[in-house]
Amino acid sequence: MKRIRLTLAVITVTLFSVMLAGCSEENKDSLTRVKEAGEIRFAMSGGYPPFNFYNDNNELVGFDVDVAREVSKRLNVELKPVTTEWSGIIEGLRSGVYDGILGSMAVTEKRLEVVNFSTPYYYSGAQLLIKNGASYTAPDQLKNKTIGVVTGTTFATDAEQLGAGDVKLYKDDTHTLTELNNGVVDGVITDRVVGVNALNSGKFDIALLGMPLRSEDIAVAFRKGDDTLLSQINTILTAMHTDGTLSQLSKKWLKTDITVQ
Repeated sequence: MKRIRLTLAVITVTLFSVMLAGCSEENKDSLTRVKEAGEIRFAMSGGYPPFNFYNDNNELVGFDVDVAREVSKRLNVELKPVTTEWSGIIEGLRSGVYDGILGSMAVTEKRLEVVNFSTPYYYSGAQLLIKNGASYTAPDQLKNKTIGVVTGTTFATDAEQLGAGDVKLYKDDTHTLTELNNGVVDGVITDRVVGVNALNSGKFDIALLGMPLRSEDIAVAFRKGDDTLLSQINTILTAMHTDGTLSQLSKKWLKTDITVQ
């Protein structure tokens, strides 16, 4: 009988230890998790030049990539970028596939319901583009026309507010601008800097139509509850604003400073 009791006691202690270890792992704060892993996984689409895209050597480059690399360096961990389709990027974050989204995501009230955002690392706006030589002279003339946007972006709402007859959804802006260039859509709404970059690249016969439709704060998204990681990233981004690092990276990729309002 004593032997049975002793065995039961050992089993109970073992199970209790396993439960404590599991709880400890679940309760481990997000910054500690990243530090212990020695890496941070930031997600982006990989199809959003000049912010994040694959160059001719199939290397992931761009403003977002350099910002992510500098943030990782200041965290003293390795950067592990993850490219994924924009339409499911928030769900990937919430399910733990990566630690954050650093891919030119705009802060919106709807997104704030499911994720938290860092301090903005740059500021931009929604821009309407048309095919060069088109007769449109103002955005409201695109009413009842076909407008292309990237799936999962805030630009679909802009298209609806313009009264678009049809809003076509695409994987990335390489596709939207190609469709515009080929006359498949009448207009495209995207980030203003993306539009200017595409215009200057000489790859597309397009033009900007009017001023930005609205302004946007662009920030890093984190899971709800990952507060320690968010706090540390905020500290790093604030330092990068102050010491001019973000400004330098902006000028490197965009030839202008979009990191100040």
